[in-house]
Amino acid sequence: MNVIKGFLYLLGFLLLGDVVVTLLGLPISAGVIGMLLLTGWLLVRGRMHDDIAAISQPLITLLAMLIMPGVVGVFFVLGDYSQYWLAALLALVLGTLLSVLTTLWLMSRMMPRQPKQDQADE
Repeated sequence: MNVIKGFLYLLGFLLLGDVVVTLLGLPISAGVIGMLLLTGWLLVRGRMHDDIAAISQPLITLLAMLIMPGVVGVFFVLGDYSQYWLAALLALVLGTLLSVLTTLWLMSRMMPRQPKQDQADE
């Protein structure tokens, strides 16, 4: 039941992102806005919601499959943007680094602290 509730949370934030994009006329994906709203909600809450954690774990295993269509699509338009290879390379490297750093920061903030007792046992 937690997985269904977690899916409904994710769907709710996606729909909320769609409402924000539509009302404000933003040129950003509704999914991106929804995930930013979800991240903000989790930061205000101060911890991970159990239902969202229950649905997130199975979705992480499918992440490569979810990203693959966009990656394959790039090969069909690669020739049109060949003169922008440096900008694309910089965007990929900086985007990846910022994504990893943001993920690490969020994980360190959201995950429960381990007791120091484990160190004393060694």
